[in-house]
Amino acid sequence: MALAALRFVFLVVLAGVAVVVIKSGLYPTDSAWIAWLLVLGIMVLGGIVIALDVLFPQKPLQIISSVYFGLIVGLFLAYVAGVALTPIFESLQSPENVRNVVQLILAAVLSYTCISFLMQTKDDFRFVIPYVEFSKEVRGRRPFILDTSVVIDGRIADLVEANLFDSRLVLPRFAISELQSVADSAEKSKRARGRRGLDILNRLRNNPEVELEIFDRDLPEFAGQPVDLKLVTLAKHLEGKLVTNDFNLNKVARVHGVPVININDLANALKPHFLPGEHIQVRLVRPGEEERQGVGYLDDGTMVVVEDGREYVGKTIYLTVTSVLQTSAGRMIFGRFERLETSQRGDRPAGTA
Repeated sequence: MALAALRFVFLVVLAGVAVVVIKSGLYPTDSAWIAWLLVLGIMVLGGIVIALDVLFPQKPLQIISSVYFGLIVGLFLAYVAGVALTPIFESLQSPENVRNVVQLILAAVLSYTCISFLMQTKDDFRFVIPYVEFSKEVRGRRPFILDTSVVIDGRIADLVEANLFDSRLVLPRFAISELQSVADSAEKSKRARGRRGLDILNRLRNNPEVELEIFDRDLPEFAGQPVDLKLVTLAKHLEGKLVTNDFNLNKVARVHGVPVININDLANALKPHFLPGEHIQVRLVRPGEEERQGVGYLDDGTMVVVEDGREYVGKTIYLTVTSVLQTSAGRMIFGRFERLETSQRGDRPAGTA
């Protein structure tokens, strides 16, 4: 209702402007059709402005602020320049209309220059007086830049909901485009992964406790760069940390000195630790690559390779841990077969009748 009232008042004001223009005598008074043409033109202009306002309801506040401040600064500089050039015009005895034309050109040029400058630097620019910041107050000092793989993986949503990340999350527009291309893939498995990534993205955006920012800017450094280098460049530009589970991107980011949070490393750090000599229980599901090896998995997905376990595939055994291999891709436990699970051997557990 407030917008409707504002638009009605705007049209009434335009009608008043049309009346003022008609009474100003700027057109031949003996041509009544010109008066009606002026009124119609002014009202049509108002209708176009309202139509554009309705068609584009979501207007970026940063861009609007840049336009406002750019116009104010540009017009102020044009006024100052006009005052400074007044002695020159008087010495040259220039006509009044020449001064007006020069000031109009200065106003247009300086306003455009100021608006363009502010729009290109709105994310970094800070107005000294009166200490106006174009970028809104954000959580944390260093943002977390997400890549496509970590969104598709999905664990990032659980980690965010567990309050592990205390700064804002940044997802670049080109990563969303890559995610959409995966979701539209002709391959069924890739299409399912892409759609899962879009679901995770919507989950993050709909969470009121999560500050997720879509980075729309196209930095000059992005030109001709692959997606991985764009992510690294963006992390350096925002002075943030890159969040990924892509092993190759992890290596590239570390080469460029960009801090990386690898979701796989984080998951491995939360897994229980096993020391050589400990005894664990596991069900073997397939033969290993080497002769007499059996392979099983713990509940958290950790792979267990058992020596002398091939003949016990499909059974639950006890083993003695001999070594643990930790990598960014995951953790592997190596062990030596000890004995079958008591119930599967047919033996009675100790203390039973």
